[in-house]
Amino acid sequence: MDNAVNRRAFTVASTSFVGGMLLGRPAAAVEQQHRLNELNLVRLGVNALARAPQMSYFADGHRGAALISAHMMCANNQFEDAAVSRISELFHLNWASSRLCQPFPEGDPVSDAAQRVGLALADGKGILREVGHDAIFAMHAIKAFRMLPETATAERVDGVCNLIRAIKPWRDVEPDEDIQPPEFSDEVAASRFVLKEASDAIDRFVGFGQGFAGHMLTFGQSLVELAAMGDVEWAESCRTAFRKYVTVTRKGPQDGDRRIKDHQFSKLRPDDVEYWQKRGNKTLGLGHVFKYPYAYFDLLARANDPELQQEFDSKAWQLF
Repeated sequence: MDNAVNRRAFTVASTSFVGGMLLGRPAAAVEQQHRLNELNLVRLGVNALARAPQMSYFADGHRGAALISAHMMCANNQFEDAAVSRISELFHLNWASSRLCQPFPEGDPVSDAAQRVGLALADGKGILREVGHDAIFAMHAIKAFRMLPETATAERVDGVCNLIRAIKPWRDVEPDEDIQPPEFSDEVAASRFVLKEASDAIDRFVGFGQGFAGHMLTFGQSLVELAAMGDVEWAESCRTAFRKYVTVTRKGPQDGDRRIKDHQFSKLRPDDVEYWQKRGNKTLGLGHVFKYPYAYFDLLARANDPELQQEFDSKAWQLF
């Protein structure tokens, strides 16, 4: 997928939507779309990532990444205006006005923001940290700083680095030797590997929630996207940790793992307007509802594998 082309198309569509005020569209919906077009969700997201270590670092880091994921999901996949409007509305009903997302003082951007974040990620030294969220948060922050260079102030960059370093070790097992993912810079092969592992994890964890499958998508996709942005070194610094996560998911549920009620079957997917319109105003949780589908759609586009897509879509209701 040519993300640059899709973002340009999204901008054109967004501008048309704002112009739709002349056609009698609700002012509130027009304003929500305008905010998304102005990268408002990305700005709110990077503010949240940078402030998360001062608050509930893990939960609030999720929320920051979710804001950025939501923008990219809509832009890359050219979501319909009604879906974009509802997604923006959900954020503004929940997190946008909270302390977490409030602006930072203005300042000169640092020139090496991505480098600093990448070094903080590499400091993990192959340890599996809380389902790979050090990589997930790092990728989203680097993405945001590049989309909005003026936000890469020293205070925000330091906050993001502190967040990444706060992520704690989790199930840091030795990786199985036979688990050798493709190079993350091989986006086709790597995306297919991640999608297949996530698909298999859905089957293994029926009755235990789908966090393992969902985080296979988000952890793996963050490494593929880092490499695609040119940050191959930072992506590959997480190879051992990712192999450990695949090792964990292939083992399936363990003694003591909490049972979680499965989702009810639905034909709706996150690229359907009705999917968002049916969500309650207070159903965002930690934001997986945005992060999982962003990673899923991005990996599908890179993988270009209709058979694998059909396999995954047949069970995706369990995840979304």
